[in-house]
Amino acid sequence: MPKRHSEHISIKDALKEFVESNKLDKGLNKVNVADAWAKLMGNGVNNYTTAITLQNEILYVQLSSSVLREELSYGKQKIITLINEELGKEIVKKLILR
Repeated sequence: MPKRHSEHISIKDALKEFVESNKLDKGLNKVNVADAWAKLMGNGVNNYTTAITLQNEILYVQLSSSVLREELSYGKQKIITLINEELGKEIVKKLILR
């Protein structure tokens, strides 16, 4: 049972402590990366995105268009940088387009 704090703490701090104590970081990172991809890539790319998976700092993105996959492959490092900046920490180190 987690210990109780007698002093007042902010909701942000309480949620952060809850996430850390229950080891929920990895699951939240997966959700946050998928949201960041959708936000940064826009509707054009999202219409062709069929699956997004984060495993061991590698982001796997499955696309239904081979032409789009080829186009995005030229800017992999920029996409990684944009996603990490959006999330505020370095979560993605490698991007694999399928």
